[in-house]
Amino acid sequence: MKKIAVLTSGGDAPGMNAAIRAVVRTGIANGWEVFGVRNGYEGLIDGKIIPLGAREVGGILQRGGTVLGSARSQEFKTRPGQLKAFRNLNRFDIESLVVIGGNGSQTGAHALHLLGFPVVGVASTIDNDLYGSDITIGVDTALNIALEAIDRLKITASSHQRAFLVEVMGRNCGYLAMMAAIAGGAEEMVLPELEVDPERIAATLTEAYERGKAHAIVVVAEGAKYNATRLDEYFKQHRERLGFDLRVTILGHVQRGGSPQAYDRILASRLGAGATDALARGEYGVLVGMLNSAIKTTPLEEVVNKPKKLDESLIELAKKLD
Repeated sequence: MKKIAVLTSGGDAPGMNAAIRAVVRTGIANGWEVFGVRNGYEGLIDGKIIPLGAREVGGILQRGGTVLGSARSQEFKTRPGQLKAFRNLNRFDIESLVVIGGNGSQTGAHALHLLGFPVVGVASTIDNDLYGSDITIGVDTALNIALEAIDRLKITASSHQRAFLVEVMGRNCGYLAMMAAIAGGAEEMVLPELEVDPERIAATLTEAYERGKAHAIVVVAEGAKYNATRLDEYFKQHRERLGFDLRVTILGHVQRGGSPQAYDRILASRLGAGATDALARGEYGVLVGMLNSAIKTTPLEEVVNKPKKLDESLIELAKKLD
């Protein structure tokens, strides 16, 4: 092997740059030429492929986001789009590709693999919903950002004796919300994986107030049936009966920003190096992830077809601690 390429796709995650850096520097250490694809699969279709050396990835370890850029590509979801990307890889004499991203990104990687192109995925998404990795790049930093917000909101909530809804990201996975609820000492959590009853939430908050608590926090996953907006509407509609309303904070994309924390930098470095290790031994069509504290590979066929479930013991722990 002489030439490899790396791209980042989907939502950006703190630590992506550290993964890019690891792929480039370990690839160079293997004696390969390394190229970067700008703007994900869209850039692959457009042929935006540039050489990357050690200097080009210098100083990016601590930067959030992705220096290569990321973009959603509707065209790549089509067969003609995939074939165009395949032809561009061949035009640049690229022999294999590393894809850093989450579910949609790895679905694209699997499509290229089915076309016969050597590809390896790297698990990167703040949602932590990717089968084949216990934890993914960006999760730890995003969780700490959410936790800092919760800690700050507790101060103002106590000052005014109010209840707050804090909505965190995660698409249809409640991992971030669950872990933020445990670490933030929330009174309730609302997850896509659990049945939600607004009346139960109201009862929990009322009980907290009657016990003398000066504040109450409910952590809500954006993909829950009752997200923060819908819960807020419910409480406003029934304010006279329930006796109180809520304040809502939707953290949104702020969780993606900022400098990756130490864990994400190390995880990304290990997974990026794991990707070039897989390429060096001729293992293609796999996702590189962290399983039981070790760098492991999982076939992309499994990754794109198997859902990742929340740890039931953590759900139970959160219920006991609220």
